Amino acid sequence: MANIYNFSSNALLKRIGLSPGKKLLVLFISLVVITIPMGYVYNSITIIFFVLYSILAAKKQHFTFRLALLLPVLLFALMALSLIWSIDVKSSLKALSKESALLFLPIAFYLNRPLLKRSVNDILKNYSICMCLFGAYFLIRAAIRYSSTGNADVFFYHELATAKINAIYLSALFSLALFVFVEKKNKTFWGYGAMLFLFLLVFLLSSKNIIIIDVFLILCYYIFFSGLPKKAMFSTLAIVCVLAGGLGYYGKIHERFTHELDTPPATEAADGIHRVTIAEAWNKPMFDGNHYFNGTAFRTYQARVFKELFSQEPVLLTGYGLNASRPKVEQKGIEHNVFHENTEHVSYNKLNFHNQYIEVFADLGLFGFLLVAAMVLLNLKNGLSHKYFVHIAFAVLMISLFLTESFLWRQRGVVFFTVFYCLFNDLLYVNPKKTGLKKAVV
Repeated sequence: MANIYNFSSNALLKRIGLSPGKKLLVLFISLVVITIPMGYVYNSITIIFFVLYSILAAKKQHFTFRLALLLPVLLFALMALSLIWSIDVKSSLKALSKESALLFLPIAFYLNRPLLKRSVNDILKNYSICMCLFGAYFLIRAAIRYSSTGNADVFFYHELATAKINAIYLSALFSLALFVFVEKKNKTFWGYGAMLFLFLLVFLLSSKNIIIIDVFLILCYYIFFSGLPKKAMFSTLAIVCVLAGGLGYYGKIHERFTHELDTPPATEAADGIHRVTIAEAWNKPMFDGNHYFNGTAFRTYQARVFKELFSQEPVLLTGYGLNASRPKVEQKGIEHNVFHENTEHVSYNKLNFHNQYIEVFADLGLFGFLLVAAMVLLNLKNGLSHKYFVHIAFAVLMISLFLTESFLWRQRGVVFFTVFYCLFNDLLYVNPKKTGLKKAVV
């Protein structure tokens, strides 16, 4: 039966002009990753084509146990199971469709043979070049807006990213492309140009967390992975630090770092706004309309909300259900009087936890948290064990982003994480024809 299926499916692919093979698989995965910044419909179509191709090209000899691919599928299964106990079934059901990448992408990878590192590098090359093109598009768009408004804010943060793509998510996309160019040996003039261009874009998008992580990872690359002589290494490190310091001191970028590091009492008297301290965010029973939460203070407050909710209700093992904790967060916001708006005119109590670890714990309970923790730790372990810098950089970037964003609870975030998680953790570092290996690295 397996041979009949393989023959019929391969014949169908050939009838429509496609011949199953490595190049076609690289093409379909490349299309999935380069459409992430585009509208959801384009990315969804490429995922559908990738899954269909994988089903038609599947062969029995490709089916081996791969732990890394099982974990996201189990997370999706738990999300679906949470519909049973969700306190907001309508919201959970709506969110489940956005999380379908956790199911379909690992299955598609499972149906294909694991890719060699050379093929993964081809996909990363296609992705990084396209991210440079997207970056050029966003800058041209900003320049056109600036010519008509004269407002330099269009070159920074959410104004640059547009309303459809959150600046933090776009920063993550550009960061991975940046790491690809950083790792590339024997860079050409265009390679250095692309690296500097993406570095600039990350700073313009002004995500403090990502800027710090990117600079840290680039410094780590030149210290531990570049193989440069000491003199050249120190010169490069100095250049990176000067560039980062210079860009970080400019305009909106400097302003965002300043807001995060401001000493609250020093600015309260001048503008009438009280900057909430971390201690106040954790302990203060009631807040006022003139209270401003910076990123750290707000996330501290959200962690406090999580602690209070779980100490009051017996939902440790189950959580409230996928995407169902938000009504509870809103109730806490009213209780603590934080339903006023932040500087982006969004009510504080309408925002989610902005922390993936807390979010998954609140929605899916202890087992959901353990699955996410297992994925990020396995991801980091595999990157470190094979000393693959881009994989390590991706793993560290995701660990840090999960601390500040509910990354997997957004369609663009879950696709980005899942496809690269599968790509990096389901590849072969040696040629199986030369070694006789049949199983993928887990």
